[in-house]
Amino acid sequence: MARTGRTSKLIVTGIAVAVVTAVVAGLYLFQPWKLWQDETVLESLPSPAVTLPAEPASPGGSPAPPTGPVTVAAGRFISHEHATTGAVKIVRLADGTHTLRLENLDTSNGPDLHVWLTDAPVKAGRGGWGVFDDGKYISLGKLKGNKGNQNYALPAGAELSDFTSVSVWCARFGVSFGAAELTQV
Repeated sequence: MARTGRTSKLIVTGIAVAVVTAVVAGLYLFQPWKLWQDETVLESLPSPAVTLPAEPASPGGSPAPPTGPVTVAAGRFISHEHATTGAVKIVRLADGTHTLRLENLDTSNGPDLHVWLTDAPVKAGRGGWGVFDDGKYISLGKLKGNKGNQNYALPAGAELSDFTSVSVWCARFGVSFGAAELTQV
């Protein structure tokens, strides 16, 4: 009888260890507390935005080149895995470099979120959740915050015409929280 009691204790201990391990692993993977934690980022553009060419230097002359940032592509987020709203634009800065800007972003926080510039079409509904890693994409880095305005420098030499969308991508689970189709301005 003593042997049966000892075996039962070992089984109960083994089950308890397995349950605790599963709970810890689940908490690590899903990080559910992030759903209630917002990170707001309020970055401004490096200099004032310019969306129209400057006035001509003289009547009948050609316009002077813009001296500030110029929006070259823009779009609005649609929701995928999590409700996501806001605008995205690609801005050419006065020095010729490009920045991807998220404005009024509002999405859920989550584990391992990134900003991706992709060549994938933006599809509404569940069918659009996982398409962004199927083709060409550039990871612009970890999402700085799930709310607000933020800037991401585009790598030099990136051929912008190859990329048609932006995704807030959850690398942990391979899904898009939200995405925006880019339209040339």
